[in-house]
Amino acid sequence: MLQARIFDDKWLSGICFAVLFACVAVFAYTGNYLALAAPFGFMYVLLMGINWKTAYWILLFCIPLSTQLSFNDDTLSTSLPDEPMMWLFFLLFIVMVARNPALIPQWWWRNPLVFIIALQFIWLIIPVIYSEVPFFSVKFLISKAWYLAVFFIMPLFIFQEKKDFKKAFLFTLVPLLATMLIIFYRHALIGFNFRKVEKAIHPLYYNHVDYSTVMSMFFPLLCVAYPLTKGYAKWIRVVLLLIILFFLPAIYLIYARAAYIAVVFAGVIALAIRFRLVNFIMPTIYALLAAMIIYLSTDNKYIQFRPNYEHTYMHKSFTDHMIATIKGQDMSSMERVYRWVAGARMSMDKPITGYGPHAFYYYYKPYAVTSFITYVSRNTEHSTTHNYFMYMLVEQGWPAMILYAILIYVVFAQAQKTYWRFTDRYYKYVTLGVIMMFAAGFINNFFSELLETHKVGSMFYLSIALLVILDKKSRDMAEQKEITHTSSI
Repeated sequence: MLQARIFDDKWLSGICFAVLFACVAVFAYTGNYLALAAPFGFMYVLLMGINWKTAYWILLFCIPLSTQLSFNDDTLSTSLPDEPMMWLFFLLFIVMVARNPALIPQWWWRNPLVFIIALQFIWLIIPVIYSEVPFFSVKFLISKAWYLAVFFIMPLFIFQEKKDFKKAFLFTLVPLLATMLIIFYRHALIGFNFRKVEKAIHPLYYNHVDYSTVMSMFFPLLCVAYPLTKGYAKWIRVVLLLIILFFLPAIYLIYARAAYIAVVFAGVIALAIRFRLVNFIMPTIYALLAAMIIYLSTDNKYIQFRPNYEHTYMHKSFTDHMIATIKGQDMSSMERVYRWVAGARMSMDKPITGYGPHAFYYYYKPYAVTSFITYVSRNTEHSTTHNYFMYMLVEQGWPAMILYAILIYVVFAQAQKTYWRFTDRYYKYVTLGVIMMFAAGFINNFFSELLETHKVGSMFYLSIALLVILDKKSRDMAEQKEITHTSSI
């Protein structure tokens, strides 16, 4: 047995050295630095075969550090190194389920959040079939499949004890903080300039919206982590407090209004859960939105709010930017209205199936109202609706938008039930932190569409996955407590 093990080790070492030599040779010949990354990829594949749970923690660590690369005239893109790691986990998930179809427990399937997300994915197939841009829509479907597999289903097998939640927090905080320090330093060198903020961010994040969303989603976790460090060494609490204090100016100086609202909304959700009022939040928001849409669409009243083309532009300072927003003279805000109007008119032609994922850009301009046009309406960056509800409506139809609206409500409702079912202080705070992270993500997505980006999408689906797991834990603990109480009687 020992000789066989030595032979296997020598055989494996030989493969490793062969891969390393081949990669160095390719780099020497082509000068492509990606060739030097291949040995690390090979070792990661080996690690997945030995201990895939450790490989999952490495994936979480790499997400904040990953950067997006585009090629083939920007028609295709990927993020390195996290997206290839997601592909590997997607393949692993398929193999695991193929070997054991009953791997996923029954209780998981019975959770309403799982049911809604399953319906979302099943419905997504229909808009893809009827898509006006089949290639992009199929790519979107495949991408959604691996996001759900890796960040919604795989956590079921990872997060089992308290130490797993702590580990995930640290494995995300450390690399995220590293990117923030780099960006903060680079931004400081240019005087925290409002107009040059993107220069400080690239290439670590796609843009300031992506970056601010990640920070605003992670910030609530820091807020709930601090009280949980009570009893820890004093230096740990001091360091965590300093990190919290650093996050505040870091979020502010990135000049993303949605992130500010997201942080406040996350706090509102926390208070609403503490006072058992969260079930009123989303119905109230939906009612206000419906009333506003009805008012603006009646007799085309929205036309009265069209911008003055000469006075709607990107401002030099953030103060001017905020004042212009209030006056309706901010370019980015009015460009959103321009696209929302176009999206609403598009949905009338294809209300059920939509135009297909990633189709908005190619079809929206004929539906736009020219009186809302701004300096950036040429849309050279190929961005979409800047509202996830409208995004779902235009590209996947009314059923998709309704399912998304229901999902948001059910997530908040289930989080409140889970929070109050727990008697364990640690899990109560974790539940609160996770739902606040989700709440911040919801607000940012209300003004953008970020669920298909690798950094925001992973956090969004992971937050829902953790709520499903926490719901089960709360039920098990309540049941165990009831059994203990009955036995004592």
